[in-house]
Amino acid sequence: MLPVWAALLVLIWVGLHYGVDRRVVAGCVLLLVFISSAFTWLVDVIGLLPVVGPLIVKVLSIPVVWLLNAVGYLVSFVAIRRGYSQDVLTYRGLTIALIVGIVIGYIFGRLA
Repeated sequence: MLPVWAALLVLIWVGLHYGVDRRVVAGCVLLLVFISSAFTWLVDVIGLLPVVGPLIVKVLSIPVVWLLNAVGYLVSFVAIRRGYSQDVLTYRGLTIALIVGIVIGYIFGRLA
């Protein structure tokens, strides 16, 4: 899978370097990731880390985290359309900080 990930990174770089629309690049990358199961491989590699890896994989698979992130993207889309782009940056930063805090809290809670 390393060559697949290297090809994906090259695809992203070439696409952005030559000015291809970001949505097209993202769509192609998502299609290739789903076809090749590259995301599953990456999660499996993270799961190989001793002690912390399986905990990170468990947290990443919690539906609440996925739901929180999805709602954040929907709210961001609506807010950007209405002209609140600076507020969206602040909001997304807080959302990422919250998700990272959940992950760290879950890991410390399971280790204790």
